[in-house]
Amino acid sequence: MEKFKQNKIIAWLSAAHFTTDIYSGFLNPIMPFIAAKIGISMGVAALLMSISQLFSQLLQPIFGFFADSIFKRGFIFWGLLFSAIFFPFSSSANNVWTLALFIILGSLGVSIFHPQGIGFVIRFTKEDFTKNMGIFLSMGSIGYAFGPMISASVAHYFGLEKIPFTAIPGVILALLMFACVPKISDIDKKPEKKNIFEVFKAILSNMQIKILILIAIMKAVISSSCAILLPFLWKDYGHDAFYIGTALFAFMLAGGIGSLVSPKFEKLLGTKAVIYVSMLSMPVLMAIFVFTYKIIPALALIDFVLMAFVLMLATPITMVLAQKELPQYKSIIGGFLNGFCWGIVGVLLSGM
Repeated sequence: MEKFKQNKIIAWLSAAHFTTDIYSGFLNPIMPFIAAKIGISMGVAALLMSISQLFSQLLQPIFGFFADSIFKRGFIFWGLLFSAIFFPFSSSANNVWTLALFIILGSLGVSIFHPQGIGFVIRFTKEDFTKNMGIFLSMGSIGYAFGPMISASVAHYFGLEKIPFTAIPGVILALLMFACVPKISDIDKKPEKKNIFEVFKAILSNMQIKILILIAIMKAVISSSCAILLPFLWKDYGHDAFYIGTALFAFMLAGGIGSLVSPKFEKLLGTKAVIYVSMLSMPVLMAIFVFTYKIIPALALIDFVLMAFVLMLATPITMVLAQKELPQYKSIIGGFLNGFCWGIVGVLLSGM
């Protein structure tokens, strides 16, 4: 019965993660059309997307601190609600200020949801930590892969003005979670009040945490470079938007699958071996891509997708290792590894 209850909670958290990240990927394909509708340049639109990175990723450790410090579960609900409502309604904005407000509020929803969501996976798990973390993280990656396809399809077949209706499933799911995810008081003691600077210092002075953060940054550099820069390379070599979009979808989907099967590889190879395989194989796979994208593009595409799978293979393992190292800071650590590391890389790459 206890195992069933655990699996039920993880399923609801994973469904919320899947849905939140669907909405977080909504704007990428439709932003040019929103920009044309309200009469802003692509430079301004790109700036707004960078601001989205700032609010959805870089603030996660701060929201993680509050998620660990307050005796409430509201972050997962309000995070999903904000993402579900404000990203779709960005398409209805009639000026740049309304658009910026909707993007910031939707991005804050992403930032609010993820640290507490990650912390709850460990908090509610009694066994199979890597398995449950792998399920949760993979659902986010898969959701993010489907987000652009959903928003682009709705805009294409029904028009930009119909996109706000896509908020309905997210709102319904958030309301259902009130009944299906237990209160923290059911399974935990009230945390002690702590100073945010002291907590951050304790986390960032821990050697194992620093190593895991460095690994997360390296993975973010590789993944973000592939997702942001390679489309320009493919365009220069004559590939159309459908080819590029399909390649990115396959890349993100493969990353989600990598996280999902991570526990099986951990049991087969061991924890450290999976991390070594994930990181040390990257230079080889990147070299294969460099030497094949001109002469054998099909092989390069397969290698591109394989990179995402191998890269994300160790993500649930590193997340669980970090949270077990300092279990009192579950949500904050999730904010650093899942949000801040990826956000700082995304912002830097967007300025290149």
